[in-house]
Amino acid sequence: MTLQRIAVLGLGRIGGLAVDLLVEAGFDVVAIDQEPSVTNEAVTVRQLDLGDVTVLDEALEGVDGVLSCLPFRLNSGVAAAAHRRGIHYFDLTEDVPTTASIIELSTTATSLMAPQCGLAPGFVGIVGSHLVASLDSCRAVKLRVGALPQHPDGLLGYAFNWSPAGVVNEYLNDCEVIEDGERKMVSSLEWLETVYVGGTKLEAFTTSGGLGTMCETFHGRVANVDYKTLRYPGHAALMNFFFHELLMRQRRTEAEDILTTAKPPVSDDVVHVHVSAQGMKDGEPQRLEFVRSYLPRDIAGERRTAIAWTTAGSVVAVIEMVRDGVLPDQGFLKQEEIPFDAFSATRTGSLFL
Repeated sequence: MTLQRIAVLGLGRIGGLAVDLLVEAGFDVVAIDQEPSVTNEAVTVRQLDLGDVTVLDEALEGVDGVLSCLPFRLNSGVAAAAHRRGIHYFDLTEDVPTTASIIELSTTATSLMAPQCGLAPGFVGIVGSHLVASLDSCRAVKLRVGALPQHPDGLLGYAFNWSPAGVVNEYLNDCEVIEDGERKMVSSLEWLETVYVGGTKLEAFTTSGGLGTMCETFHGRVANVDYKTLRYPGHAALMNFFFHELLMRQRRTEAEDILTTAKPPVSDDVVHVHVSAQGMKDGEPQRLEFVRSYLPRDIAGERRTAIAWTTAGSVVAVIEMVRDGVLPDQGFLKQEEIPFDAFSATRTGSLFL
């Protein structure tokens, strides 16, 4: 199924960058937002209120696929519209119920339904699966990711360069893990541990959604699978106080406003990725690691934050692979089924090396 003309919905930092990366990768792009700010002359720009579900079919007219960079609450509606039109669907969501609804749609889809194509879930699942496959047997795979300010201040040591709604969602929803062979749900902001990346001391704790569908895929094959978010030390205790002792978990929208006002985005961020797999190789115990710290970089003539280019870059690399016939063009795409080497060989995926 052809994938050449693609609509990008939502043109914030990540959506706007995805537009530029798709153009560089040779796609025809239609950029759509309520207040579009795209200046790339190679792009068709349309102004639509994408919060109105009645306009979604209009937004997807004449395209082969759609990338939703909208708030996760809107993605189920976009996926349903893509399903009706029989076009490919991609998004960046970490929201578990949203993904469940898309999995259901995929059972009758004539096109590819590919949510969770961002950084986590997304890229780290591709890396984690690659490490598991490099072992003869694997007993544990651990995924750790943090998008942080390079120069933190205050007790939280944080800046909301990612969607505030998404962060609050990750901090409050339960997390799926595999522990000693048992697939289970655990609370967010728990299982605290210390992790070092390049000599920087960080803490890691459970958050929702980062594993995508990995627990389903590796249940019965890997005894321990979990995902944790990386933050500077002390962050988890303060977030537990804020959400649970102050009862802000019951007022999510207000919590988003408070946190974003207190800790607005910064331009000098860093994305730490720490993925490891432990098991046996050639009869010997092995621990394999993929550890990187990604910084802002210049792309398409502009300085891009680390969280923006790693997130947009991951999904665009997947879209390239679908276009080029490396990945299936129908059904549901699990991130952990994407070959790491093929991902890295794409124009956009090479940014991660």
